[in-house]
Amino acid sequence: MSEFRIHHDVNELLSLLHVRGGDGAEGYIDLLQKHRTPYVTTTVSAHSAKVKLAEFSKTPEDFLRKYEELKSKNVRNLDPLVYLLSKLCEDKETLQFLQQNAKERSESSANTTSTTTTSYSLPQTSTKMSMQELDELRKKLGNVTASSNPAEVTRKMLRDKHNKKNPTQPNPVFPNWVYDRPALIGDFITSPTPQGEPAVPVGTLPLGTQEQALVEDLLFVLIGVDGRDITAQPVLGRQNRSFIVDPTLDMSVKELVNRILPVASYYSTITRFIEEKSSFEYGQVNHALTAAMRTLMKEYLILVTQLEHLQRQGLLSLQKLWFYIQPTMRTMEILSSIASSVDKGECMGGSTLSLLHDRTFNYTGDSQAQELCLYLTKAASVPYFEILEKWIYRGIIKDPYSEFMVEEHELQKEKIQEDYNDKYWDQRYTIVQHRIPSFLQKMADKILSTGKYLNVVRECGRDVTCPDAKEVLYTLKERAYVEQIEKAYNYASKVLLDFLMEEKELVSRLRSIKHYFLMDKGDFFVHFMDLTEEEMKKPVDDIVPPRLEALLELALRMSTANTDPFKDDLKIDLMPHDVITQLLRVLAIETKQEKAIINADPPDVALSGLEAFSFDYIVKWPLSLIINRKALTRYQMLFRHMFYCKHVERLLCNVWISNKDFRQYSLHSAKWFAAAFALRQRMLNFVQNIQYYMMFEVMEPTWHIMENNLKTASNIDDVLCHHTSFLDNCLKDCMLTNPELLRIFSKLMSVCVMFTNCMQVFPQLHETRDNEVTFEFHSKSHMSAFKLFSHGG
Repeated sequence: MSEFRIHHDVNELLSLLHVRGGDGAEGYIDLLQKHRTPYVTTTVSAHSAKVKLAEFSKTPEDFLRKYEELKSKNVRNLDPLVYLLSKLCEDKETLQFLQQNAKERSESSANTTSTTTTSYSLPQTSTKMSMQELDELRKKLGNVTASSNPAEVTRKMLRDKHNKKNPTQPNPVFPNWVYDRPALIGDFITSPTPQGEPAVPVGTLPLGTQEQALVEDLLFVLIGVDGRDITAQPVLGRQNRSFIVDPTLDMSVKELVNRILPVASYYSTITRFIEEKSSFEYGQVNHALTAAMRTLMKEYLILVTQLEHLQRQGLLSLQKLWFYIQPTMRTMEILSSIASSVDKGECMGGSTLSLLHDRTFNYTGDSQAQELCLYLTKAASVPYFEILEKWIYRGIIKDPYSEFMVEEHELQKEKIQEDYNDKYWDQRYTIVQHRIPSFLQKMADKILSTGKYLNVVRECGRDVTCPDAKEVLYTLKERAYVEQIEKAYNYASKVLLDFLMEEKELVSRLRSIKHYFLMDKGDFFVHFMDLTEEEMKKPVDDIVPPRLEALLELALRMSTANTDPFKDDLKIDLMPHDVITQLLRVLAIETKQEKAIINADPPDVALSGLEAFSFDYIVKWPLSLIINRKALTRYQMLFRHMFYCKHVERLLCNVWISNKDFRQYSLHSAKWFAAAFALRQRMLNFVQNIQYYMMFEVMEPTWHIMENNLKTASNIDDVLCHHTSFLDNCLKDCMLTNPELLRIFSKLMSVCVMFTNCMQVFPQLHETRDNEVTFEFHSKSHMSAFKLFSHGG
């Protein structure tokens, strides 16, 4: 997994730098794998790396400001990235290369800009404005002044943002009156103009009267309502709310007021967060978080109500208010900090839980703060764990707001039997990295596999539920839910494996495929080739497929393959390319040669039935996960290769049968025929030895290894791995993955076929004066192959 991560990160970094990969990327990967050390990004190393980068930067203040901003957003892998960049700063060769690369990019972009500026000229604009444009501008300005209340403007912007965020997702929306009545938000409503006559400056009043007036104002401000001498400022963007205090206040009173006002600012931030994140499109995790915060805010409002009761009784002074509000200040500060971080990071689902989990561990030394964060994390994780439970216990994803770590893609399982490159098993369900909570990062792969296994069984019409299903709850001890996930994973692995092995008879299916594609049933092929010999000689366009199907069924009934219960799933497939072209096309997939081979002109000579013939096999769900189109194509390549060898062997044997009596020829012809007879024997030995090597030294041992591995497999991924490894090893050891060897082998087989054609018409051949027979070769390569056989090479 770490090796795959290194490959991915290196390629992504090079793509971001617009650097071509290739051998350079592999060199970087090897270098990283050799020199990687664990736990290099500790707090100390990250701090030293940050200081080093700041010193190296031309604008260290901007760099540190950006670092703190990303840190507040809880960006993952920030410290490892900073550590990597600091190491790159020490490597002069890499820096020189990057500077050269940046220079080339800037020059190319400058050229592009110059060409575009020279190609197009800016339209000339007149300073005068038409009456229509003036009317439109007045209407826009009129709309702005009509809703000059900042709270209303914020409401409308929020509504537009909600409507545009997920236009395709059918999320419910709040009615318009929720957005059109700003008083419902519970936050400050700033009035554009003061109401009534101007009041007497509070600073001119006696000190006791000032204190009582400010206590009353603070009680209003603490619940989001402007006071007479303390007014809230409009909020710009994501900033915290600030307040204006009457400047005529006594300094002692003003100092106490400024100490208490941060609580009102925290309240404003939390209230706005609760209001915004309660909308449907922000997901169930944020809904649960805001519900937990709303519960805490009720306790806060109860405290303010109690303080107001004391104030009405004349028992609340400014100093008492400061004393009573201090315990709440810490709670409000933590809630406001969490709200700001979630807002800045645009967190949803798993990313919100990661932020809360990290905050909980960061407050390890502060028991009250940690308990508060633990309460919020437990509450926010409930809907996420409900989705998780349905996935790992039943294989169902119910994620209406796209916040779960596993994402479902609409793929049709029927395409597994049609598309060679279909990756249903890998792409039907995938992991989205930024949705994984940090406390479930280690278990992400098992969570994905658990649901996939159960989902396969469910799609076969069987309802499965894990017998060890228990409620998963968030705790600081990870072992609690890790054990639950492991139990569900073991159950899902066993259920699917037993389902495929026992009920769907996977091994028996693979043996059936081996009988036909790997020529395990010799008598069946003898019968089949005898029955279809005349039909196979025809051009592929002249062959009637139903006739071949009938001959196939007859051969199956007449041979030992008749005992195979799955013989009816075998069918005939006439391919559009010969075996060599098919192999080269498959080998060229996802390479530079792919387009050239695909776009190449088809051969002028029509294929014969022998060249186009192949078997195909009907595999139904869920066995098509293992025996998919990619696997069947590999079986077909092995079969066609073996089948062509069998065909050449039959031709050479037919030559021996037809020309075994050469006494009727002249003495000179008999001498020539003896040499040809010896050449035929060399060719036959070559073809038979190749077949023996492939069948008994490659396929059989590799098959037995795969069968033993399947007996010990613990899950379907192991079965897939063993089956794929079997096919890959067979193709490699049969020399079918090397294009050069394939071309050489094709030439040798072509020479053998040419030789048999000539030997079949030996009595009618024209003899030269030197009693030698003339052969016409199509190319120099065929001539060299013929010489190779004739000299016993």
